[in-house]
Amino acid sequence: MTIQQLSSYIALAIALQVAAFVAVVLFQKWRDYRRVGSSTAMGSDAAPAQDLPPASEVPGSWSGYREFRVQRKEFEDRNQSICSFYCVPVDGQALPPFKPGQFLTFRLNVHTGRDAKSIVRCYSLSHAPDPGYYRVTIKRMGPPHGKPELPPGVSSNYFHDQVEVGTVLTVKAPSGHFYLRDVDQSPVVLIGGGIGITPMLSMLETTLSLTPGREVWLFYGIRNGREHIMKAKLCDLAQRHPNFHLHVCYSRPEPEDIPGRDFQHASHVNIGLLRQTLNLRPYHFYICGPRQMMESLVPALADWGVDPDCIHYEAFGPSTVPKLTKASKEPPAPRPAAAALPKVRFAASAIERQWDTRADSLLEFAEDLGLSVPSGCRAGSCGSCQTKIVSGEVETSKEPDFDVTTGCCLLCISKPKSDLVLSL
Repeated sequence: MTIQQLSSYIALAIALQVAAFVAVVLFQKWRDYRRVGSSTAMGSDAAPAQDLPPASEVPGSWSGYREFRVQRKEFEDRNQSICSFYCVPVDGQALPPFKPGQFLTFRLNVHTGRDAKSIVRCYSLSHAPDPGYYRVTIKRMGPPHGKPELPPGVSSNYFHDQVEVGTVLTVKAPSGHFYLRDVDQSPVVLIGGGIGITPMLSMLETTLSLTPGREVWLFYGIRNGREHIMKAKLCDLAQRHPNFHLHVCYSRPEPEDIPGRDFQHASHVNIGLLRQTLNLRPYHFYICGPRQMMESLVPALADWGVDPDCIHYEAFGPSTVPKLTKASKEPPAPRPAAAALPKVRFAASAIERQWDTRADSLLEFAEDLGLSVPSGCRAGSCGSCQTKIVSGEVETSKEPDFDVTTGCCLLCISKPKSDLVLSL
């Protein structure tokens, strides 16, 4: 045997050993993936899988509105622009549990100058279920960005300026389709941008309480330390729960914000950060935040290969995040020619126009035409913009949280599917 032949055999043997090692590692990762995906326990001290029943099935739930008194009011950030309101039932009865991620619907009597009007707004519950109180955490909203001439947020400023300890509010029972789907042992990634952290706080507290062995990641994006919500509490939870991984992102850190102490990443929450940080696991992603974050991150997760059934999201305010399906990667259907666009007629207003594809919803389309339309959440939750369909069909961008009356639609999440006549 020549030296060249011997060298070839040695090289081949080494290559076979490396291939065998890689195969073993990949098999172990695949086995771990399968084990986690089937929701088996992650350790001997892990709590058994549990689930929370819907509020409607729990004694103490209610229909319509119920009176609550504000028991406590406290600011959660250095700017004092984000405030938590602890609400207890006036009748003293125990409260039904809710699914972490759900919201409360408030009917507010707001005085603006000499006028008073009733408005409906929805705010996420920001804590784990407790039979004694409900907590919502609300950010004071100024005028829309780039439009200082417009008024600030009516309801958020009402809460901050006029709701005090002892104020009585009228509230609907918890509802909403965006919530933690289960409380088992499968790993979960929570992503909150700005005030979108509030439903994530509810999911986080519930998970750490009921299944402390579950792997939980929280990616929280804000501009800087002045807007950091419940900083001490989040740091304490991360220290006490080794399976909870906290990643705070400051997009515009200030000189006094120290990396590693106040935040981990000087960036927005983006797909690159997630891919660099997360290991191979069948994660369930829960995402809530401003429009820009939602419209970039949700499709990026699908492009990364995450199963659409594992991506759960809720945008605060209007958003054009597409519905994710198994066929989301198929090429989009071509835009219809102008002549093929449906016509929308508002019967009571005697206005008819061809649908404008630049409008995110029928609500926005109506407002652009100068129509005054009652609205609240603008996300299919409160039902304020429910309108009767005289003829035609609509398609919705999401499943509504509000129980829509037969023959009606919610303008804020609807677009015309055919020529349409609305009673408005």
